[in-house]
Amino acid sequence: MRIRVLTVLAAALGAAAALLSPTTSQAAATHAQVRGCDPLAPAECLLPFPNDWFTRADSSTATGRRVDFTSATLPTNAAGVPADPTAWNRSDGFSPGSALIVQVPGLDLNATGAAPLTDIGRSLDANAPIVLMDAATGERWPYWAELDSNATSPDRQALLVHPARNFREGHRYVVALRSLKGSDGRTLPASEAFRAVSGHRLPRSNPLYERQRALRPALDALQRRHVTTRGLYLAWDFTVASARSLTGDLFSLRDDAFRRLGSGAPEFKVTGVKDFTAAQDPSIAREVSGQVTVPSYLSLPGGLPGSTLHRGRDGRPDRLPGNTQLALFRCEIPRSAFTSPSRPSLYGHGLLGSRNEVGAGNVKAMAAEHNFTFCSTDWIGMAQEDIPVVLGALADLSLFPAVPERSEQGMLNALFLGRDLIHPHGLTADASFRTPDGRPLLDTAHGLAYDGNSQGGILGGALVAASKDIRRGVLGVTGMNYGLLLNRSADFAPFQQVLDVAYPDKLRQQVVLQLFQMVWDRGETNGYAAQLTDHHQVLMHIAYGDHQVANAAAEVEARTIGARIVTPALAPGRSPDRVPYWGIRTVSAAQLPYQGSAMVVWDSGTPSPPVTNTPPTEPAYGHDPHSDPRNSSAARQQKATFLTTGQVIDVCGTLPCTAIPTP
Repeated sequence: MRIRVLTVLAAALGAAAALLSPTTSQAAATHAQVRGCDPLAPAECLLPFPNDWFTRADSSTATGRRVDFTSATLPTNAAGVPADPTAWNRSDGFSPGSALIVQVPGLDLNATGAAPLTDIGRSLDANAPIVLMDAATGERWPYWAELDSNATSPDRQALLVHPARNFREGHRYVVALRSLKGSDGRTLPASEAFRAVSGHRLPRSNPLYERQRALRPALDALQRRHVTTRGLYLAWDFTVASARSLTGDLFSLRDDAFRRLGSGAPEFKVTGVKDFTAAQDPSIAREVSGQVTVPSYLSLPGGLPGSTLHRGRDGRPDRLPGNTQLALFRCEIPRSAFTSPSRPSLYGHGLLGSRNEVGAGNVKAMAAEHNFTFCSTDWIGMAQEDIPVVLGALADLSLFPAVPERSEQGMLNALFLGRDLIHPHGLTADASFRTPDGRPLLDTAHGLAYDGNSQGGILGGALVAASKDIRRGVLGVTGMNYGLLLNRSADFAPFQQVLDVAYPDKLRQQVVLQLFQMVWDRGETNGYAAQLTDHHQVLMHIAYGDHQVANAAAEVEARTIGARIVTPALAPGRSPDRVPYWGIRTVSAAQLPYQGSAMVVWDSGTPSPPVTNTPPTEPAYGHDPHSDPRNSSAARQQKATFLTTGQVIDVCGTLPCTAIPTP
């Protein structure tokens, strides 16, 4: 139903804005003439991206830089609405997961020999045609390169270079493209502008003088590390946002809210209790609904959809006097809890869903099988009530910060619910969480767990990283970095229609997706991955060939957080990769149990996913296995053991894990 509604909305927006869409040639010409664009890449203003040409020095930030976009340099939508750069210019660098974007006319990646998704190890070859290098240490960074398969015109096709592991926070990187080839095998010449700035020193009167001066440190860094620049097509550098820039908003509002809370339990109210007979529900004995009162740091009273963070003079989140948020919750208490107190766990719902997903059959099954009480609250910002805001944000870049910033408030809501689950004066003190004779239904002595699927996994990593109560989390059918995920997700089709209307040029769309990600980092795992496993353990469950959350994004996450992949992960010959799961450390099933963060792949027999930035769809790619791991009793056993003990156990008999396709 939701998909049909979104499709209708997207079609309506298309009809309304079609006449406003500029042609591709008009779009390119307009941006080539904007002051402040990088003269090295006139095809689109913000190219190459990310790029320190669009930052300025700022001694107050952790990196010493600050993003410095203007309304003129940011993409304008088809209706001619300029974008407000304020949210982006709070950053002291670019996303740690940002794709590199450049446009190279006539490029043939096969002839060039660039590393594809199926052979990431090739990216570190001494003579690799694309070099990503840490400017300070000289460390070469792994990646894969691809041409945008969604492009409709060769002259507006992006070259996308994706980091195979997130860039280090606060570090500066140098990019070199060299010996690029066309389909005829001939080396593509560098632009006249790049030849000028990479050559002899230009006089101050030359229009490219400042660009040459800005580029010189990048070229010097390449030379110091003996990276040959023979046949150099283009080079530039960029700075990655610091941990403070990425996580500061959420951690700031979290710390302020819990400081004000002190040692007490958050205020809550139970609004509904349903008791079920075994005949009515063999798994769940009681369902409890209610609300938790949470301090709101959003700009509108009550934090309505469309709110952004309210900020003080220092730019940090600041609460409007008396502003609160009512976090509605739903809890499922298993029958086993009436015999022995159950483990409390938060549950994270899927894409633009609601707390009611906690009543799904697989969640109830895990609750009953392993004595967990699961409670969920709407992940506002990315909940069902936010759908109109999300659609509007895709059509107007300026509106997009409302999505991740309201999601940060949603995380605080979940953190307060979590505290109520384990506080002795929280939910356990209410009669609805006790037996008729007064015994507690919650075991509050062993901490709080987290289990989330799909969006609940993508955002859940950020929640786990931010929580001081959660010890371990399961991130089901997960990944991170929506800038990487969206093109590869079958779920994005109706939203793509909105994006196609608002930003019809495909090269510009890729820039827009990465701009989205810069602010989205503050509200999903990508911005927290570097510190996720510093004080927490996570278990990632992956559905091989997932149509909705790309396996490639999960693999980047595993490399970044240091999760080990349980092997054998797949049957021999199943993966198209030259080295399956390259760069991810392993732990053999024969070595289990393993105490630490891990990734387990569940195979339902679905065909391998595309190796392009396109989604697997039915029927060409068969059954969507997205729901299969959570519906496996073996997977639930593994999750439960991990959440209670921290151990990853073997539930597949030292063979690759398989799951039965869910109808």
